[in-house]
Amino acid sequence: MTAEYIGQLRTNGTHVKSGKTIVTDAPTDNNGKGEAYSPTDLVCAALCNCMMTIMGIVSERDGILLKGITATIEKTMTGEAPRKIAKIKIDFTHPNPEILSTKQADVLKRAAYTCPVALSLHPEIVQEVSFNF
Repeated sequence: MTAEYIGQLRTNGTHVKSGKTIVTDAPTDNNGKGEAYSPTDLVCAALCNCMMTIMGIVSERDGILLKGITATIEKTMTGEAPRKIAKIKIDFTHPNPEILSTKQADVLKRAAYTCPVALSLHPEIVQEVSFNF
């Protein structure tokens, strides 16, 4: 990966192998325009997408239908200095929860919590995760 500060509180990050780029912008409550993901938004998105990926690995291994799962992500920042993420709330929804057995749902939930991002975040960051399946 490479990154470049492009001015006006924005950065451009490039994934070298694929050439894909991500632009970040500071949020409006921290002097930015809020026109792109903020770096802390990317942390929250990374947690959610990592959990989905690990659930995907398990679902492909075990033959569990996972395609179409969606999530909403809410980020809460601390109110005092230093500014940092206080809580990440993720709500997963399976498009057809009735097709999952209790055992399959439990396997997916356990898998989500083993994702590398979840295990790498500081323990002070509350990870509030719910599964609608």
